[in-house]
Amino acid sequence: DALIRVQGETLDNLSEAVAVFASDGRLRLHNPAFSRMWKLAPEALAERPHIEAVIAWCAPLHPEDETLRALRAAVTGIGQRDPVSGRLERRDGSVVDCTTVPLPDGATLITFQDMTDSVNVERALIERNEALEQADQVKVDFLHHVSYELRSPLTNIIGFAHFLGDPATGPLNLKQAEYLGYITASTDALLAIINDILDLASIDAGAMTLNLGEVDIRRIMEEASEGIRDRLVKGNIRLDIRASAEIGGFVADERRVRQVLFNLLSNAVGFSPQNGTVRLTAQRERDKVVFSVNDQGPGIPTEMKDRIFDKFESHPLGSQHRGAGLGLSIVRSFVELHGGTVALDSDVGRGTTVTCTFPIEHSAERTAAA
Repeated sequence: DALIRVQGETLDNLSEAVAVFASDGRLRLHNPAFSRMWKLAPEALAERPHIEAVIAWCAPLHPEDETLRALRAAVTGIGQRDPVSGRLERRDGSVVDCTTVPLPDGATLITFQDMTDSVNVERALIERNEALEQADQVKVDFLHHVSYELRSPLTNIIGFAHFLGDPATGPLNLKQAEYLGYITASTDALLAIINDILDLASIDAGAMTLNLGEVDIRRIMEEASEGIRDRLVKGNIRLDIRASAEIGGFVADERRVRQVLFNLLSNAVGFSPQNGTVRLTAQRERDKVVFSVNDQGPGIPTEMKDRIFDKFESHPLGSQHRGAGLGLSIVRSFVELHGGTVALDSDVGRGTTVTCTFPIEHSAERTAAA
């Protein structure tokens, strides 16, 4: 008796709704949670109704559907009795998961669990993620459109600035030459940002293709460094390029690899102190080429490391060259487009090293060879 009483109290206090139907389809026992969940009168349930009647009584909350028919078949079916599970989305907005368990004496145990809160949280997360993705896409589309609109007039300004700087056009006084230098530097920087935005938009749209070919590693390192020579001189920063004379080449898009290395070097120079050193290295590791760029800057705080490669993220502390926060995002996108990886090693006070790993042979080339 004590055991039966404990079992009864346990069943009565379960938050999960439980009902047991005998082999003849009639309700044998249930707990209070079952009557509450389906808003059924305890007096009616005490009469041991058939499952047909119980399903009919549940209709105001959930009309008969495939799931309820499967529950009824599990109770009244003859022969092999397999467990059944399903989900009921009821008229009141609640969500209930149900499961049947065949019992040895021919009866069937049915449990109902209210999943509304969990489902609502899941739906809210999905809707939030969809909204964020939509907002991000709107931003990308807007920037893509605006960038195209800006590039044409900007190209004209750059062309006229170069024309004015040509000695054949006529002499400039010192102030005019100084102002023209500012115009040229600013328009070149703005054009680089616009091109970065268009590149990222193309990657996001899946429209970016790689022009694959043999890339000479030492030559591409020298070419990438040419774009920062003026800034090296201005900051009295030493550039240390290290690569074996026998390092050879690898299959990649030469223009994109050059852009990756230039962005890394530009970023490193921007964070380097006066009289500092930036080191660019390359080495082969089995079927990979590994490029590393190291600076002696202030390092990156731990809380920023996970975001540093995101679009429009920049770390202004200690930088002599504040950009739009696209350089490292471009780096990651181009490296991953090649099937490579990017790693960051940085601590506050000890500088930063960014490592880019490219496959020696691109997957498209391997497929063609096969």
